[in-house]
Amino acid sequence: MHSTSVIGRDEQKDLFEEALTSSKSEFIVVYGRRRVGKTFLIKNVLGKRINFEMTGIQDGSLSDQLQNFADKLSEFSGTEVKPPESWMQAFSLLKKYFSTLKTKKKKVIFLDELPWIDTRKSKFLGMLGHFWNDWAMYNNVLLVVCGSAASWMINHVLNHKGGLHNRATQYLPLQPFTLRETEQFLKAKKIKANRYQVVQLYMTLGGIPYYLDLLKPEQSIPQNIDRLCFDTNGFLRDEFGRLYKSLFEKADKHIAVVKALASKWKGLTREEIIVSTGLSNGGSLNRVLEELEKSAFIQAYSPFGKKKKGTLYRLTDNFSLFYLKLISQKGLRNQKNVFLKLFTRPNFRVWCGYAFENTCLIHYLQMAKALGISSIFHEVSSFQFTGNETYSGIQIDLLIDRADGVINLCEMKFSNADYKLTPTYKKTLRERASIFSAVTKSRKSVFVTLVTTYGLAQKDTHIDVIQNVITLDDLFESV
Repeated sequence: MHSTSVIGRDEQKDLFEEALTSSKSEFIVVYGRRRVGKTFLIKNVLGKRINFEMTGIQDGSLSDQLQNFADKLSEFSGTEVKPPESWMQAFSLLKKYFSTLKTKKKKVIFLDELPWIDTRKSKFLGMLGHFWNDWAMYNNVLLVVCGSAASWMINHVLNHKGGLHNRATQYLPLQPFTLRETEQFLKAKKIKANRYQVVQLYMTLGGIPYYLDLLKPEQSIPQNIDRLCFDTNGFLRDEFGRLYKSLFEKADKHIAVVKALASKWKGLTREEIIVSTGLSNGGSLNRVLEELEKSAFIQAYSPFGKKKKGTLYRLTDNFSLFYLKLISQKGLRNQKNVFLKLFTRPNFRVWCGYAFENTCLIHYLQMAKALGISSIFHEVSSFQFTGNETYSGIQIDLLIDRADGVINLCEMKFSNADYKLTPTYKKTLRERASIFSAVTKSRKSVFVTLVTTYGLAQKDTHIDVIQNVITLDDLFESV
């Protein structure tokens, strides 16, 4: 991204500004999935205050990374620097360079794509730890390190067993934009879209700033989606494979899990993932699930009652879901006006339902605000009951268990108009609430909560069935 200044991210911007003016050295670890705007945020906030920066070279050797270091140090220092032979030598050169800077302000170092810099047997992380502990900590330095492989950053930097252990003064996981931030971004780019269209866009691309920056203001939202996702040269047409392979070693396992989750709307348990993917049950699967969750591609939902067994994993990355359900379908590629044509297809309506549920799950804090329970302790979970001789099976994707004696059973419905309750659906909602109370033996009041685009048609006549209605406008609120 380059055309739009930083939208949202107020908390993160404040964190950097505070670090620049603090009385001690600061070490900030930034992580988040590829294309989420990490580098853009850091460069935009720190800007010309950066005294040295380098970005790791993907698949580069140790000598490639050291040559890159020398080139960047030459650029910042204004003098020719020969490539060092080791990272120990490299950090020694960096200290000498900083000794020439006559400033009382923070000395700012930005190391981007750290996992790529730390090549096999390079001893980079050990030397970085030594550099921080031996010199940077005592010399008014702001060290910012960044990486897209979130799990790698957590395991190798934040939880480093050597010199970097517990050294970070701040860690900053950068999440995709919310609906509110997406709307602000589109306005800044002069893209006209109402909230219904913004949600459609969010359901396809997710809140990924890099993808949103590819939109053209002279095109409608469907035209932009067609150009990016379905045209022969569409930038996002083959992004799915690039995305996972750039983030994870042996990405085939991650892709297998994501594909399995995309095939099951309601999510899968760990056991179901094993059956679906053929992956073995062990540490390897633990790592894959952890990495996908920490990179914001999937979410784990604990079952009501907090039993570990039965945790549901759900694909919550909207772009991955859109790719697997629609972009990858060969019959849709290279056609014109694909997105509008899809509206008539059953699989499009199924995708809409899943993607809207995802969008709601991502914005559960906004839902809590709309319910007026932000200040009341509450826990989010899911509920699955397979059924028995007495009761039918039910599944509830989002439960909000509140300390004030209420449980919200959330129903999420995407609609292009006020949502109309049919007699059959009213009966279903009553039965679900009744079965939930009976099976869980919960003594709390059960409120059925509808989350939909424009609200409920004839809302006054349905208060006996639905106690709360949350609309799009609520999901766009700040929290």
